[in-house]
Amino acid sequence: MEHSHKHTHSIKEKKAVINRLSRAIGHLEKVKNMVENDEDCSEVLIQLAAVRSALNNTGKVILKNHINHCVVEAIEEHDEETIDLLYEAIDKFIK
Repeated sequence: MEHSHKHTHSIKEKKAVINRLSRAIGHLEKVKNMVENDEDCSEVLIQLAAVRSALNNTGKVILKNHINHCVVEAIEEHDEETIDLLYEAIDKFIK
């Protein structure tokens, strides 16, 4: 999670994101096992919803960190490119 304008995130921030990603991976592994074991489709869909939720929540954490650090710095430095990149990223994330 390093950016071109030399900001690095704290170990705590990285750990929070990694923990959330690990949960999402765990949910996804469960979905894969469920499909391999011919489990009920309704249950598979519920687990897929958990994966999607875990990923969305991870995205929110990353977005908040980005706004609190990188975008604040970009505004202070009149760095419009970083702000434009944020808009692009939001558009892709929310699709």
